[in-house]
Amino acid sequence: MITIAIIEDDTITRETLESIIQATEGFDCAGTFADAETGLEFLTRNPTDIVLMDIHLPVMDGIECVRQLKSVHPEMQFIMCTIFQDNDSVFNALKAGATGYLLKNDDPGKIVDAIRELHAGGSPMTPQIARRVLESFKRPSVNDNIHLLTNRETEMLGLLVKGFRYKEIADKLFISTATVRTHIYNIYQKLHVQSRTDAINKVFGENR
Repeated sequence: MITIAIIEDDTITRETLESIIQATEGFDCAGTFADAETGLEFLTRNPTDIVLMDIHLPVMDGIECVRQLKSVHPEMQFIMCTIFQDNDSVFNALKAGATGYLLKNDDPGKIVDAIRELHAGGSPMTPQIARRVLESFKRPSVNDNIHLLTNRETEMLGLLVKGFRYKEIADKLFISTATVRTHIYNIYQKLHVQSRTDAINKVFGENR
């Protein structure tokens, strides 16, 4: 039995989703909620397998609700529900911990399939959203250590990430190799590291 909760502020949509779940063999609707706060309070104490989460809610939005519930119940799965294919909102929800999304006006069969796919280990989403997720892993994320460096040092570390050697960095920035070495030394001192790899990991690696 797959237990499912619904957090949706629109009454008609909420009742429609509840009817679909209750009419599907193997599904059990554990609760429906009109706002994130009520759903968060219930699900913190009574986790379900899957939550159908509206993105746009009255006070706390669905993205923040996912983030908080994921921190308490990492195994809980979330499908974001939206009226339009708002790529930015869906992408931010996926980064917060959601695993898929569906459109509220999808036919019942598609909603059921999305829930089953998610429960089976899949991630129901469009190819456009899937591409954005993949691209995000190709770009190094930056943590707070970047603020220890000057703009020039940050630029230089970015070139090191791309695999440039000291001589290539010097040619690219129109400075001497000795100046590059001085900048790199200063980077190492500020980050308390002793190698290029350690410096890159200190700034880019911890959030990957």
